[in-house]
Amino acid sequence: MISTILRNSPVTALAAPVLVLSMACEEAATADDAQMADAAPAVEFVNPRSPADGDGVAPFSGAVWVGNTFYVSGMLGLEGGQVPETAEQEAANVLDAMKGVLEGEGLTMDDLVVVQVFASDVADYGAFNSVYRTYFTTEFPARAFLGSGPLLFGARFEVMGTAVRR
Repeated sequence: MISTILRNSPVTALAAPVLVLSMACEEAATADDAQMADAAPAVEFVNPRSPADGDGVAPFSGAVWVGNTFYVSGMLGLEGGQVPETAEQEAANVLDAMKGVLEGEGLTMDDLVVVQVFASDVADYGAFNSVYRTYFTTEFPARAFLGSGPLLFGARFEVMGTAVRR
């Protein structure tokens, strides 16, 4: 461990404690790694996509459970592939879609803790909020409303969220 050259050196007094501390840290890290592996939350993909699918569908999962946290991918509020006539209708559609995904996993809109809204036009902020507020019965989740520029398929809104099973 400590070389013979250091044994008779004034550095020996410093080197030995550093070496012992280093070995203790390595042992503790190995024990912590094993405990962390045992405590790692389970991951479950909901509506997963496989790289082998090759069917032209976007390569992502609709949602993912990590322990008791549920991450919902961005959703659109289209009707039959078309943009609804009003921003309010599109907001209701996308929030209904989010609600459906959550309920399918035994959650509610009130389980959302973070929501991100991407809007092709921030002028639709008021229209979105007038609908959004009706989907919650308790406190609102933390939220970002981001002006994004054009969204896929000409949508006004894309919404994604994180919910926690309580």
